[in-house]
Amino acid sequence: MKCSAAAWGTALTLVTVMAAAAAPAVAHGQASDRARSARRIVLTNSDGGRAVTVTSGDDIEVRLTGNRANGLTYSWSRPTSSEPTVLERVSGGTTPSGSATAVFHAEHGGTATITAQRRCHADRGHYCPLVVTPWKAKVKVEVK
Repeated sequence: MKCSAAAWGTALTLVTVMAAAAAPAVAHGQASDRARSARRIVLTNSDGGRAVTVTSGDDIEVRLTGNRANGLTYSWSRPTSSEPTVLERVSGGTTPSGSATAVFHAEHGGTATITAQRRCHADRGHYCPLVVTPWKAKVKVEVK
């Protein structure tokens, strides 16, 4: 079956019109609000001591990596917020390998500090140094 260029053009126009009609209408300014939707900032071991500024609605994900060598496991505690009303932890946990994660949601304006500690855990017959390594990041939340 042969189709003429005119028939293809009509079909293409019809598909385009149908797609445009099915697309949701976007009010003026709404597109920029969607573009400014919540951000996710990721902090890792190397971000200890860092200060960040976020906007209410943003998320801060903390990923701390533990390590294991020579019968010793250096494990992170689950990160916590000094001000849960400003920066609420919505998830978090630790792994057997010593890593820890948490996601914090910026709720209200203010400043909070996220903290965690790294400690040594020894296998039988091994000994840990008596050192606790702190990790912290200061987060300023600005209201949108």
